[in-house]
Amino acid sequence: MVSIPDSTAVVTGAASGMGRSIAHEFAADGAAVVVVDVDEEGADAVVEEIESDGGDAVAVHADLLDPDSAGRILDQTLAAYDSVDILCNNAGVLDDYASAGETSDELWDRVIGVNLTAAFRLIREFLPVLQDGEEEGVVINNASIAGKTAGAGGAAYTTSKHGLIGFTKQLSNDYGPEIRANAVCPGAVETGMTEEMLEEMEAMTADTPAERYAQPEEVATVVTFLASDDASFVHGAAVNVDGGWLVD
Repeated sequence: MVSIPDSTAVVTGAASGMGRSIAHEFAADGAAVVVVDVDEEGADAVVEEIESDGGDAVAVHADLLDPDSAGRILDQTLAAYDSVDILCNNAGVLDDYASAGETSDELWDRVIGVNLTAAFRLIREFLPVLQDGEEEGVVINNASIAGKTAGAGGAAYTTSKHGLIGFTKQLSNDYGPEIRANAVCPGAVETGMTEEMLEEMEAMTADTPAERYAQPEEVATVVTFLASDDASFVHGAAVNVDGGWLVD
């Protein structure tokens, strides 16, 4: 377990799946956690779980497709805590592997909006606060192996995740060392979003070195490592957490 005491971590899409596990891992490591999700009831439940374990957390209900949501998330975070040290852009939506010809404007706009544009707006809004502390601010983006290859998602999803990796690298280039920006690239992970795909995921991962799909906690531990001082020399990386899916 890494130690991230006296820090505040904002995690989007934190009501379920990887986001929930990331929020719990940050809390277990000593951080105060802002649980952000469009699912208000789910976000409140995660806060209750963290508090019952002795942690510190607040819930923020937000629809990331709303351009004004980034400012509201920051305002509510600062109303609860004095600063922000870590921003984890975890929220994401799938596109059911739709090819370009099968992708409507509505689907494209939703996937790009949640997976990429929302991360941009949040980072832009949070940058002054992340740069304001005595220690470097940390940004972790959940990018997926779909950000490095084709076939792990449809046209919109793959484009959004490729863009998120490029954005992460540019953030590192523009704002290091005040901001330490990295991405995680999970492969097949068992979450609520992928529940209907478990049999397909088993087939897809059968030939990987791990020969299985991941649990959300296995991604969360990598996220908290990247946010910790133990990863102080890791800048602009896109770290695979894929069971060897992309091994050449």
